[in-house]
Amino acid sequence: MAPLTRSRAGAGFVPTPLMAEYYAQRASAGLIIAEASQISQQGQGYQDTPGIYSQEQTDGWRLVTDAVHAVGGHIFLQLWHVGRVSHSSLQPDGGQPVGPSAIQADALTFVDGAFVTASQPRALALDEISGIVQAYRQATRNALEAGFDGVEIHAANGYLIDQFLRDGSNHRNDRYGGSIENRSRFLREVMAAVIEEAGVGRVGVRLSPVSPANGVSNADNWALFESVFDQLEQLAPVYVHVIEGATMSSRDHDPEFDFQRLRARFSGTYIANNGYTSELAHALTAKDPNALVAFGRSFIANPDLVRRLKLNAPLQRLDKQTLYGGGAAGYTDYPALAMQPGD
Repeated sequence: MAPLTRSRAGAGFVPTPLMAEYYAQRASAGLIIAEASQISQQGQGYQDTPGIYSQEQTDGWRLVTDAVHAVGGHIFLQLWHVGRVSHSSLQPDGGQPVGPSAIQADALTFVDGAFVTASQPRALALDEISGIVQAYRQATRNALEAGFDGVEIHAANGYLIDQFLRDGSNHRNDRYGGSIENRSRFLREVMAAVIEEAGVGRVGVRLSPVSPANGVSNADNWALFESVFDQLEQLAPVYVHVIEGATMSSRDHDPEFDFQRLRARFSGTYIANNGYTSELAHALTAKDPNALVAFGRSFIANPDLVRRLKLNAPLQRLDKQTLYGGGAAGYTDYPALAMQPGD
């Protein structure tokens, strides 16, 4: 199950018993990658998203992991810093969001129940970057204390790590900007810190090589992600999770980009995501024994998605009006298939 922002955290951005019920309903996924969770208040970009930087948040997540484990599931937490994709009303003391450079994102954030334009960011000072790396390390420690089986570093969809990677959002002239090696330094440092904290078998990373999500752009995506995959091969995370095509859109966004060729540069587990059907998923895993497929939106309205795919049963449609915020409606009230004799 791919990570899915649902904006249902409680006061203090603490996970709730309702969230525990939601994830337990979907534990047949095998591996759940829980929704992106900010590593600090600065890292938040949307209303009511859960954090993983306070003791209360850590204790709230323990409700979730216990519920998933009780029904035989496994769960990783996605660690998140949105960077410039935020609004000043969500930032400490109403300050500016941060990014590698002071370039405004062509993006919307979710504030007070409505989508609004992201605020103008400021460029991170050089001496601030190491503190964010340490925030990822502490978030990892908290996630393990909360009972997660591992963590996934969110380096996709135009958020902070992706902003550093792309030359359209990173105009720095220090050791974090310019060349591909420099622009990927922040990713390497975060990965190294998190792997040191958790171990290589408990850390994955998510990338979106061709997606223009949240206004990111890059002159040569192949050169960038060829290098990123080579660097990840050396760091050896347990998996690389790749959004193939444009986030929440077409798999054919950049048809010339060769994801199979990219995948060949990483010897570990490859998790493919975006627009997969059962047929496409079986075709991929048949030819690549180290590949998995993550389903996202189809898990929202189908808590028993795995069973439905096995039975070739119809899938329920999600209610877009209840995706973000609210309570049980459109969250935990989607019914599972009735059990049949022999199930």
